[in-house]
Amino acid sequence: MPYNDASDTLHPKKGHRLRDIPAHDPFVVVHKETNTYYLYTTGIPQLTDLERNGVLVYKSKDLVDWEGPYVVFEVPDGSWAHPQHGTWAPEVHYYRGKYYLFVTLHNRNEIIAEPPEVWKTTHLRGTSIAISDSPEGPFELLKTDGPVPPKNFMTLDGTLYVDEDGQPWMVYCHEWIQVLDGTFEAIPLQQDLSEANGDPIHLFKASDAPWINAERVPSVEPSIYVSDGCQLYRTKGGQLVMLWSGYNSEGYVQTIARSQSGTLKGPWEQLEPLVLGDSGHGMLFQTLEGEWLLILHHPFSTPESRAKIYEVEETEDSFKVVKPRVDLHG
Repeated sequence: MPYNDASDTLHPKKGHRLRDIPAHDPFVVVHKETNTYYLYTTGIPQLTDLERNGVLVYKSKDLVDWEGPYVVFEVPDGSWAHPQHGTWAPEVHYYRGKYYLFVTLHNRNEIIAEPPEVWKTTHLRGTSIAISDSPEGPFELLKTDGPVPPKNFMTLDGTLYVDEDGQPWMVYCHEWIQVLDGTFEAIPLQQDLSEANGDPIHLFKASDAPWINAERVPSVEPSIYVSDGCQLYRTKGGQLVMLWSGYNSEGYVQTIARSQSGTLKGPWEQLEPLVLGDSGHGMLFQTLEGEWLLILHHPFSTPESRAKIYEVEETEDSFKVVKPRVDLHG
């Protein structure tokens, strides 16, 4: 049974508010051709009428009233991923005339490594890419035999970045479950985004943030540092910044880093967190009127998690959160 009306994919309707929509890892596409905002989030059988994990979209003309949910992707049979094991961090990018869905998939039945080689038993997890002619889908996987990052890496939250030379990259997180100190890495893609086109490069590790407090899970085990939710942007001053999330002693944190070279390879410096209080996995977008906003989820737990929107100031070299846009939350 659907969790509520905003989870009922068999009966999509208008009039939802953000307070109604169970949203984890929210991602917004601004479609200027139709003056429409698209909000993507995970669709799971436990909260919807879906029989397998997928991706949902809601659409709005004003960021206040939302219509949906519509199913734009479901994990298919015959791919490397298990249809019942999750769809995390969906995001949609317009690239060379097509729309590309980046989504983290899983197969808990395929073990990568077991202790003592790694701290915990790890299974196949990573981001795949699907394609559509429309932001409303349906999206079809480009590659079905495995995720884009290396199969022996347990990874998540892949995003698209196109560098100054026109080279597309997937920037992603290497799981703390496998490496303890989670990292951010990037792998070059073929121009059509169909698969990787080279080896990954290391960008930085979660513990590089001076504000972070290591989570301690019981004291006999080592300290861990979570890397999560990477998104890249250019400021009006030409600086390259990355949104990302981790944890401090109070919970989930939305933070930001900046490349000192202005290129993907960095080195990366860690700036002050943008939002605390169990909030994170955010992304920036500009409204149809040109205003910068940050959307993230709070709290982390499901099904309580909801999308929250903040006003953002763009500076020459970074972005700063101004205040929540409470008028949009309903």
